[in-house]
Amino acid sequence: MGNSKRRVVITGIGPVTPVGIGKEAYWQSLVSGKSSFKRIEFPDHDMSQYRCRIAAPLEGFDFSQHVARSKHSKHFGRTSQFAVAAAKHALEDAGIPLERNEAGTKKPREQKSEYQLSGIDPFRIGVILGVSVESMEILEHYHERFLSRGTRGISPFALPNIYLSAITSHVAQYFSIRGASFALSTACASATHAMGNSFLQIRGGMEDVMVTGGSDACLTPYVFSGFDVLRAMSTRNDDPQRACRPFDRERDGFVMAEGAGILVFEELEHARRRGARIYGEVTGFGMTADAFHLTEPDPDGKALGKAVQDALRMSEVLPEEVDYINPHGTSTPLNDKVETRVIKHVFGKRAYDIPISSTKSITGHLMGAAGGVEAIALVLTLENGMVHPTINYEFPDPECDLDYVPNEARKKEVRIGLSISAGFGGVNSTLLIKRLD
Repeated sequence: MGNSKRRVVITGIGPVTPVGIGKEAYWQSLVSGKSSFKRIEFPDHDMSQYRCRIAAPLEGFDFSQHVARSKHSKHFGRTSQFAVAAAKHALEDAGIPLERNEAGTKKPREQKSEYQLSGIDPFRIGVILGVSVESMEILEHYHERFLSRGTRGISPFALPNIYLSAITSHVAQYFSIRGASFALSTACASATHAMGNSFLQIRGGMEDVMVTGGSDACLTPYVFSGFDVLRAMSTRNDDPQRACRPFDRERDGFVMAEGAGILVFEELEHARRRGARIYGEVTGFGMTADAFHLTEPDPDGKALGKAVQDALRMSEVLPEEVDYINPHGTSTPLNDKVETRVIKHVFGKRAYDIPISSTKSITGHLMGAAGGVEAIALVLTLENGMVHPTINYEFPDPECDLDYVPNEARKKEVRIGLSISAGFGGVNSTLLIKRLD
């Protein structure tokens, strides 16, 4: 079998989200439509200056409850903490044994990894993750210290831990991963771009296993302020639980969230040889650019539509064969209207028969990690024969008139599903996942 025919399957999933950590807790929140939106406070900041004062924080997260701490992990930003914890959940879910490196057995300049992956060639596994703004809380903290104390206020760990590549370096180091390791940053499409590139990496024969998806921790005063002045977020401050309402006529913006969605992609025969459980097969990927505006989607959605068509074409799947769509579904006036238009254009009359449910209505918008948690939702839909709802859908919008699975989960056997992501700057990415034939 040539490299171009190498098939890529999903063998592990690791959600770390505001509505649940681990696949069972996450899935239960999705099918029950349980969100965690709430009013938030930033220490030493007057919240009255913000138009939006709500978000979906990942509260009570303790890194040490998920992963053994290292002497370096105390310097990690939250984005890296979420990524490492989610990667461990995904690797364990994939049935890859993790052997702990005991500190007392290492010589001073030996491998500093905390875990070894038993039975996996470390040079045949890689990590590609999406992130939008890596560890902004570190940058903001040290920026304030620099202004007051100059270079004396800066830690030597500050700069290396805010590199975008730090997220993948931390995951690679923790788990002795020595194949390709890099981060992608394409705003809200980052995780889907990362997964698409991981798919191509395995398909092309470079690796047998990839740790992929995304992680983000954007709930910092600067980032939150930036989206606030862009008027991108909901201002339904007195009713947080009903603030995120994708495709609803009264939608007024997204609700920002944080967390990670990490998956293990694997070459099919490699997975079969080790007896891995297989959730589904990745068969197609598309990516395009609107070339239109830095923050607004192109109203005609032509480029996004081509990204969908490219994923279908690569998969050799006809539009009428798609059983479910997990959309970008942000709850912003422009995105939801354009995305609906694109789905109608690509799928024609069939668009009205395909269930479409927005994961963001429940989790909030995890920014660079959004595509990861949404791909996991799609994988669990394939496995469980259940489509989670789009919650808070109350008022139909004439321009958004498809089946958005309003408010209640629905039993449905799904064989082929499509995930759509679109980011600021007009960057689009799509992923098609199907049950293994």
